[in-house]
Amino acid sequence: MERIVYLDNNATTRVAPEVRDVMSPFFGELYGNPSSMHVFGGQVAKYVARAREEVAAFINASPEEIIFTSCATESDNTAIRGAAEFFGRETKVITTAVEHPAVLQPCRRLKAQGHNVVELPVDSVGQIDLDRLREELKGTKNAVVSIMWANNETGTVFPIEKVAEICREAGATFHTDAVQVAGKIPVDVKKVPVDMLSMSGHKFHAPKGIGILYARKGARFKPFMLGGHQENGRRAGTENVPYIVGLAKACELARTGMASEAEKLTALRDRLEAGILAACPNVRVNGDRSNRLPNTLNISFEYIEGEAIAYHLSDLGICISTGSACASGSLDPSHVIRAMGVPFIAVHGSVRFSLSRYNTDEDIDYVLEKLPPVIKNLRDLSPFGPDSDPTTFK
Repeated sequence: MERIVYLDNNATTRVAPEVRDVMSPFFGELYGNPSSMHVFGGQVAKYVARAREEVAAFINASPEEIIFTSCATESDNTAIRGAAEFFGRETKVITTAVEHPAVLQPCRRLKAQGHNVVELPVDSVGQIDLDRLREELKGTKNAVVSIMWANNETGTVFPIEKVAEICREAGATFHTDAVQVAGKIPVDVKKVPVDMLSMSGHKFHAPKGIGILYARKGARFKPFMLGGHQENGRRAGTENVPYIVGLAKACELARTGMASEAEKLTALRDRLEAGILAACPNVRVNGDRSNRLPNTLNISFEYIEGEAIAYHLSDLGICISTGSACASGSLDPSHVIRAMGVPFIAVHGSVRFSLSRYNTDEDIDYVLEKLPPVIKNLRDLSPFGPDSDPTTFK
């Protein structure tokens, strides 16, 4: 294999060397339990406190509003199920049809338990109808709204400030899954009045296994993890000190380099997009091209399967993700791409390229060299084409 070009950074990112370095002492000499009363644990607790301050500064919150969790999935479940449990069975839950499964599955569990759950549709570029949200909130006594800040597959950025204002006017509790925006675009909870917000460290160069739930002062929910007094009684479990410290360092790096990084990634993504559109016929870009993350490109190649594209590119050392999932021997197109109404001739051929600070111009050159022949070869082998019956793609 000539080289590895990793373009699956919305799935996970490389841990930054600076992050690894600050974590190292907590696997060795600084191994004390920060909840212990003795001095050996107390010295470790100071690092946790400083990390909480750094993470809070990253989103312009107060340190006491930061709850350390194992990941954003735990944070999402805590926010959604915890708020619904607090308000009771009459709670109305509103989300969107394009959320990450970490949001959709808890919402659907609540629906099975008798809650009124609404999944808002999206338009052809993946945006929601704010008027529909207002209508769903009318007359609701207790409502919990969970809408992602940006979509993990297409990079589409929702008008989250307007969503927050609508929820506040209606008296609804508003949670946002901010996993994909963290480290890519600014997050300021003073400007965007969310009640709760989820983040995951491994999406912006911290290790896997650490996340946060931001809970604004006065946010109402019941804890998801029980068993101890940690995190002011809001999340039980001994603090994962090395990963907490690593997350704080990742926040510091992102906060200081975000603007220049976004400019670089936008240029790389746009060059990749233009090169693909110029070299490959019958393709379409998915998502809101006017409002999307700087690092994300989701594109559909008509008449071929995304899994085949990803497989052949992997053999060439190019790592991307597919918009479809193969389960039990049958192809199941991405729920996000389907919700946008992408035609069947393209929905199965959706793939995602997602970049990070470690990608280079040479990476893009390599992809633009290797991808077009792969697409041509797959289409030559495909029984489908512009003259075939599109219903056979169902």
